[in-house]
Amino acid sequence: MAATPTKGGAASAPPAPFAAALKDAVVSGVLTFLLLLPLVGFRATESGSGPLTLTYRFGLVTIFALLVAGLRLVLNLTLWREGRVKATKSGPSALAVVGNQMAPFAKSAFFAIAILYPLLAVLLSGGLTPSRYWIDLGIYIGSYVMLGWGLNIVVGLAGLLDLGYVAFYAVGAYAFALLSTSVPINDWMAGHLGENFWALWSFWVCLPVCGLLAALWGVILGFPVLRLRGDYLAIVTLAFGEIIRLVLINWTDFTNGAAGIASIPPISFFGIPFSSGDDGFAALFGLTFDPMHRIIFLYFVIVALSALTALATLRLRRMPVGRAWEALREDEIACRSLGINTTLTKLTAFATGAMFGGFAGAFFAVRVRFVSPESFTFMESAMILAIVVLGGMGSQMGVAAAAVFMIGGMEMLRNLTFLKSDWLLGPDFDPTLYRMLIFGFAMVAVMVWRPRGIVSGRLATIFLKERKTVSGDLVKEGHG
Repeated sequence: MAATPTKGGAASAPPAPFAAALKDAVVSGVLTFLLLLPLVGFRATESGSGPLTLTYRFGLVTIFALLVAGLRLVLNLTLWREGRVKATKSGPSALAVVGNQMAPFAKSAFFAIAILYPLLAVLLSGGLTPSRYWIDLGIYIGSYVMLGWGLNIVVGLAGLLDLGYVAFYAVGAYAFALLSTSVPINDWMAGHLGENFWALWSFWVCLPVCGLLAALWGVILGFPVLRLRGDYLAIVTLAFGEIIRLVLINWTDFTNGAAGIASIPPISFFGIPFSSGDDGFAALFGLTFDPMHRIIFLYFVIVALSALTALATLRLRRMPVGRAWEALREDEIACRSLGINTTLTKLTAFATGAMFGGFAGAFFAVRVRFVSPESFTFMESAMILAIVVLGGMGSQMGVAAAAVFMIGGMEMLRNLTFLKSDWLLGPDFDPTLYRMLIFGFAMVAVMVWRPRGIVSGRLATIFLKERKTVSGDLVKEGHG
């Protein structure tokens, strides 16, 4: 860079890169401090007597300012350095090479850990009762893994942006809640199949029914949006999800409104109740009764449902309907020119994805034993869609990894009790309040550095002689 002449005729050298980067970092840190000072630095808390008390959190604001300044300094010295020439590589990146080498073992390791997770939780926690939190967390993560894989059929394989997926989740949950608590059905079953038949077998009988009802609503949603794509499709599906939620709130005679539906029968071990009586699960297998038996069984049920979703998706991808989904995702016009019925292809994608959402909804209802419209808001759809996008659209392992990170990682914030130390952030600091902030930062980071998701490469569904990984640069561009 040429020197800049001054008035005296002497040339002044440009500032050193480190000095310029340090100056920019200091300015960014000061601006962050000033912006967050009124928002984070002052907190009004209500005391027991009534008046508000103003507390100061200047240390927390300083930490945020130092984080921004440090990250800005690192970026200015590396990625944003003036005159930096970005290296171009014709082959796959080192991360992609490592991922391809680990891919054959990743799926086996994932399912092995999923199967052994309750045993590990019990051993590391020191017993069945202490492991309750960790097994509940595994059930929570497994539910979102299944929902992510179900939405991956619609968004990742067929390329149809769906912002109302929570509607099918709600249909499955309410379908099971209404059927299992129906007095006429219970009376009819009691008269023909036994007094406790419906209470013991309601989940297993209603599970396929809930999936079929959700698939029916997927077809009902698919018909009006056959000619829509992109943003317009997203808006209509978002409206559909909100319509379902408002119907659940206002149709009080049918859904009990905002009060929800309670007293849902618990799950049974294929007709054997998890009770302390002589006919219970523990007595039948010679075990000491423990309420954790039902929780562990619920965990294996969601693992089985997730495995069913994964296997069905893999099989469908190899069938003509799966290849039609991928063709529709890449280019709808070319898909039509090849004679593919795009109407039927879209409807099958919506129906299949909705069916697995209905299965997950039925499981949610039997796990919580209470459903209400507050459990099926737009934030649930946004969370599931974010899991699919961050994991990599079309990648099952990427979606599973994103679900573990986003759901399990956010839940781990509850265990960061050391941040409440007096010398750090104080006893009033609640890390769970920053879940959505961290979630937003994670989305921005992945979209900047991994815009195609954590797993961007794809294995070709159909190949000639040798299967090769399709590069992430060619995914969703008409070449993959």
